[in-house]
Amino acid sequence: MSSTTLATKGTEPPATGPRASTTPRRHRTRHAESRGAWILLAPYLALFLIAAAIPIGYAFWIALQKAPTLVNPASGFGGLDSFITVITDYRFSGTFINIFSVMIVWLPLMMVGIVGLALLVHASPGRFGSTMRFFYFIPGALSGIANFVLWVYLLHPTQSPLAPLWQEVGFGSLKEIVTDGNMPMILTGMLFFQGVGTWIIVVNGGLNGIPDEIFEAAKIDGANAWDLAWRIKLPLIRPWIGYAALMNLAYGFQLFLEPYLLRQISSGAIAGEWAPTQLGYAFAFTNRNFPAAAALSIILLVITLSIGVVIVMKSGLFGDEKEEKR
Repeated sequence: MSSTTLATKGTEPPATGPRASTTPRRHRTRHAESRGAWILLAPYLALFLIAAAIPIGYAFWIALQKAPTLVNPASGFGGLDSFITVITDYRFSGTFINIFSVMIVWLPLMMVGIVGLALLVHASPGRFGSTMRFFYFIPGALSGIANFVLWVYLLHPTQSPLAPLWQEVGFGSLKEIVTDGNMPMILTGMLFFQGVGTWIIVVNGGLNGIPDEIFEAAKIDGANAWDLAWRIKLPLIRPWIGYAALMNLAYGFQLFLEPYLLRQISSGAIAGEWAPTQLGYAFAFTNRNFPAAAALSIILLVITLSIGVVIVMKSGLFGDEKEEKR
């Protein structure tokens, strides 16, 4: 045997038997992980289909139908007629102006209040911070109709503890307070008082997830309390802030109960179709035009999703942690 052959044999790579045996094991591990992921996702996918995908698809199908009338009770494919009916309705633009007037006032104030109070609570560790979290959460228990009844009591010029203030301003009845011009401020107060406590706890949970080593390193570098809040905490809780903004945005576009009941107690001081959801209700149950109501719901969905996508992209809500570290 030549020396070349011996050298070749001496430099040959080791046998690939063990390596080949680990390959099926890796495939089995990945298969088990994928199966576990699908098992965990199955309940969510089922709920998503039942509560979201199927209703949205059904709404699209209804919106493309032709509304039956007394003259022509037969229904059928109507194309985009329902969308044209909604957009050309004289109440359509006014409802969105109303809801955007509330969002412009309420949403920025809500986010500033949530983030500011959450930072204050996080900067106050110990018993004081825990007590403040409890007090902030109390208004969240007054949700829905309980919060509405409380605010009706506060707004009533003759029964409210603020009666001297209302009388000083010149308001003598609830109908004079609940007007189209005052609705943005009234709804801002109701929604802020109802939801700020819950979202403070959510954002504060994100702050508690920041490792203490980051704060200690920043303090060694000479950072004060303002630097910690502005340069460290705010960038790290940006996904939580985006989540809060996204959920409050969705809730704002779904306003129905508050303006509907305010109209009832004020003897019709505001329009019956003040919000887009109320206009959809009128299409469905007053005009008996269910395709138009479905078309309006699709329009609301598109607007909400469009603004939501912007919030998600700007806040990094569903960003990869590895990419953020890079």
